[in-house]
Amino acid sequence: MQTELSTISIFVTVVEAGSFSNAAEQLHLTRSAVSKSIARLEQRLGVTLFKRTTRTLSLTAEGALFYEHSQRAIAEIHSAESLLDQGKINATGLLRVSAPVLFGQLYVAPLMVELAQQHADLQVELSFNDRTIDLVEDGFDLAIRIGTLDDSNHLIARKLGDHRMLLCATPKYIQQSGPVNHLDDLHQHTTIAYPYSGSPTKWHLQDKNKQLYAIKPKAKLMLNDMQAIKNTVLLDQGIAWLPDWLIHKELQDGSLVQVLAEFSSVDFPIHVVWPALTYMPLKTRLAIDLLVAVFPSRLSAN
Repeated sequence: MQTELSTISIFVTVVEAGSFSNAAEQLHLTRSAVSKSIARLEQRLGVTLFKRTTRTLSLTAEGALFYEHSQRAIAEIHSAESLLDQGKINATGLLRVSAPVLFGQLYVAPLMVELAQQHADLQVELSFNDRTIDLVEDGFDLAIRIGTLDDSNHLIARKLGDHRMLLCATPKYIQQSGPVNHLDDLHQHTTIAYPYSGSPTKWHLQDKNKQLYAIKPKAKLMLNDMQAIKNTVLLDQGIAWLPDWLIHKELQDGSLVQVLAEFSSVDFPIHVVWPALTYMPLKTRLAIDLLVAVFPSRLSAN
């Protein structure tokens, strides 16, 4: 007996969500609607798909078999949809992107605006968040991540570039407070740092011979926003450790100078990551292609 694809999709969602309630939330249905759909499916198939208790929900042997084949069938349908989608000229639907707050505003947002302008039927939602979100659970198509990636079987990544952290100050501050010739001199200067658990984040530096140093600044000011730290440094208030992409313009025009230029941080990789799915919608593929093609040159030029 044939079953409706929507009912099978609900069944697969219940299995993967672990409960009727979680599935209902994901599908934007009531729990009652999900339960009735599963009951109708069981009636059509003539088998019991789930073992139900007040606290747990698990598959019967018949349910496990049906899930295996249902999941495979839905994956094949999605794959076919993707192939058809890739033949379209214009991307459609909602593209959800997550990016770090400041980096996302400066570098990711302009590219996503550019993508949205190129595709009239594409809607882009860009979420700025410095925490590491779960793409699948939170419903995002892709994310930008800075730093070493955790091992994951659920995500695919493409490297977009690297960035470094540099020590900087204004020429006026250096003139008033004296030069910094050695790492130890930093302890005699006013420093501005990013806090972590109530204390300044360590500055991880390396010299030209790749010798590593971890310095904990005696910060007079701690600000939990890189833009705020930069603004404070520009007011001649001290020395800070800031991303090169954030201070590139100021270093070029001389409003900031690099302190201890022979030292920099290790490279921090920048990646675009997306869920490891059996298919990739056109909107996601176009966004990744644009980031990979344009991002490195745009990052180095700013």
